[in-house]
Amino acid sequence: MKIHKLQGGAAFVVVDLDGAERATGIVRVAPKILQGGAKALARTTTYAFASLEQQGSGASAGVNAEPAARAEALAGFAEEAAALAAAGLPLDGIALDPGPGVDAAALEPLTSLDTRGSLRHTDVGGVTLDTDLAGLGAAVAAAAACGGLDGRTVAIEGFGPATGPLVRAVAERGATIVALSGPKGTAVDADGLDPAVAARGGAAVAELTDAPEPAAALLGVDADVLFCGSKQGMIDGDAAEALGARVVVPVGCQPISAKGLAVLRRREIVALPDFLTTLGPLLAWWPADDATVESARAAVTTTVSDLVAEVLGHDDGPLLAACYRAEAFLGTWCDEMPFGRPLA
Repeated sequence: MKIHKLQGGAAFVVVDLDGAERATGIVRVAPKILQGGAKALARTTTYAFASLEQQGSGASAGVNAEPAARAEALAGFAEEAAALAAAGLPLDGIALDPGPGVDAAALEPLTSLDTRGSLRHTDVGGVTLDTDLAGLGAAVAAAAACGGLDGRTVAIEGFGPATGPLVRAVAERGATIVALSGPKGTAVDADGLDPAVAARGGAAVAELTDAPEPAAALLGVDADVLFCGSKQGMIDGDAAEALGARVVVPVGCQPISAKGLAVLRRREIVALPDFLTTLGPLLAWWPADDATVESARAAVTTTVSDLVAEVLGHDDGPLLAACYRAEAFLGTWCDEMPFGRPLA
């Protein structure tokens, strides 16, 4: 894994693998972006590419800047990174999307070098196709792990723009949403929350209940499926012991720690790998010439279902089984295997 420092060290880009055909990731900005989180994001994407048998690498960028200086810092970063990419230097072939709080316009110099197709920007129910596929992929993964979602109960961490598509996708498959968390706490109702309201994300918790429980209460809710991923390593050993769900479906980067995975396996709770449950958008990035929104959604449904089904019954559990599968492909083209699996 290579770390390329830009702007005199005030920004950096992590690229997981040398020699990849393409590298993708996000740009984050904050007063202090930790390289550890960037490395985790890159590694998850690398394993997603490998799961699709594509010679791709994860990447991730961080720009360290105070709020008042962010616009200037992001513009300078984008210009420097684009110049390196255009010169065929370390960032050749990289594609970076704006993370939370990053103005897409500030990354325009990089956007002009992005080889991904425009289909991913298509509006689908008020969000981009990228975002729609992120929610759809997580719902499909849960359905594959549960033998269908009809009659199942789900608890959802309501953060990020993919929450709406996720809520709609699980509701369409017959699931009942029994808990939703957000910045104001957690709404819990064993009889089911209104999916039309829940689709607005965690900010809708106040509309769903007059007495929200603490945000952490979501982990203990009795449900068939927990969708989570707001924080890397949030399902640690203690959280895994207290978990009320039977299946954990990541909707963010590496929410399960190594200790948490060991506890989940002992408790016979199914833990799916983040690099399968979140790979939906990748299937719309380099589409066929005749691809459509409908064909992209169909591809996510089929691909994610098949991948989860393939690893579900493995003696070591689906998360490690998916790692073995991805690593087998990486071994066909990497001179040196990446060190460290996508676990917090």
